Amino acid sequence: MEKNQASPMPSAPRETFLSKYWPHLATVGTLAAIWLSPCPPGLDIKAWHMLAIFVATIVGFITKPYPMPVLAIMAIALSALTKTVSTKESLSAFGDSTIWLIVSAFFLSRAFIKTGLGNRIAYIFMGKLGKTTLGLAYGVTLTNLCLAPVVPSNTARLGGILFPLQKATSLAYDSDPEKGTGRKIGSFLMASSFWGNLIISAMFMTAMAANPMIVRFAGDVGVHITWASWAIAASVPGILGLILIPLILYVVWPPEIKKSPHAVTIAKEKLTAMGPVSRQEYIMLGVFVLLLVLWTVGAHYKVDATNAALVGLAILLGTRVLTWGDLAAEKGAWNTLTWFSALIMMANFLNKLGFITWMSKHLADSMGGMSWSVAFLVLIAIYFYSHYFFASQTAHVAAMFTAFLAVLMALGAPPMMAALGLAYSSNLMGGLTHYGNGSAPIFLDSGFIPLKPWWLLGLLFSVVSLFLFLVVGPMWWRFLGYY
Repeated sequence: MEKNQASPMPSAPRETFLSKYWPHLATVGTLAAIWLSPCPPGLDIKAWHMLAIFVATIVGFITKPYPMPVLAIMAIALSALTKTVSTKESLSAFGDSTIWLIVSAFFLSRAFIKTGLGNRIAYIFMGKLGKTTLGLAYGVTLTNLCLAPVVPSNTARLGGILFPLQKATSLAYDSDPEKGTGRKIGSFLMASSFWGNLIISAMFMTAMAANPMIVRFAGDVGVHITWASWAIAASVPGILGLILIPLILYVVWPPEIKKSPHAVTIAKEKLTAMGPVSRQEYIMLGVFVLLLVLWTVGAHYKVDATNAALVGLAILLGTRVLTWGDLAAEKGAWNTLTWFSALIMMANFLNKLGFITWMSKHLADSMGGMSWSVAFLVLIAIYFYSHYFFASQTAHVAAMFTAFLAVLMALGAPPMMAALGLAYSSNLMGGLTHYGNGSAPIFLDSGFIPLKPWWLLGLLFSVVSLFLFLVVGPMWWRFLGYY
């Protein structure tokens, strides 16, 4: 009797050298192409070499032959090895106060999650507003708004706290993409949370990892933005956006279930299970309030934003809410410290060596006498929609922010207006695609927002958010006397 022979499994496509190593080739090829090209007249050769290292690093951030911190260390080492800058200069940005602001904010966000205060706030808003689906969406928005000042990661806020909460609520109403019932309630909640988060990220300097880098770049060309001035300038367009996004979604991407009383029950059960507010939560809440006060008015008492963040962190460590083990385990903070320092160093020396001045003059001359008001809208639109070609907001900001700001200023745009317009766009553009920021893959993989609606909603909200921050925003900034 013959044995049945199993059909051989189809072999996987053979991996070629090119398919395996194209990210490496793209990065090294970019470096070589610029480095070996003739240096333009009137530009220091060291500025040209720094440009080659900088652009190759950005290409590496996009193609990802190695993790970002690894690429950053390579860039630092190459900058010193080639004598483009000295070893001391290549490491100079590790002491930058802006970098330590965002690193401290990562540590503070860990305390928010560790103490459970973030979840408690979410359940409180859910219990108060969750009787309707629209109210539930606003409850999630308010939770995010409370967390954003001290949680500088979209992924941490959405993926670590809000996404699990929304998914559990959706499944409680049998809203499950695997069953084809995602539109019952889950799709609406996920979309409201994702696109609302981009507005919230734009509202606080400490709400997105690249924001302090933007402040640093703006400061390098003479535009000084504080934590308070950033938040005040964003308040009016931001609040309008947070009100409008759920309402617009309620029309164009409506939930099938309009009432959600079970969500209130879930919230009450969760709060009961958490028990009374713990000592650690009270301390975290006190530190949070202290930070908001210091970030808002501390400049009047010569307490800058970084010093305030370090004070808050010291209190959490001193009261044992956080331990050194917690800080050591916060990989996001140490990763950010490394790649942030490399980018800041390269950007600093591109400016000091004269490349930014040289390039902005040539770009401004090529604009053909365009008025600054038209250039403001045109250049920011180009900056914004070029994010279709980026998978990282950080890489996009590093590659284009300083250049676009310098060109706008050269054309006569008010410096603060130009800087804020580009700064807020740097956050809002992350919603264009399903790969535009760190939290997008989490939401896409959930299945609640299919690919085609994602891109269409991303395009719709790009128009809404740009109108709010580039038309309504400047009117508010004018009233504030920012320009």
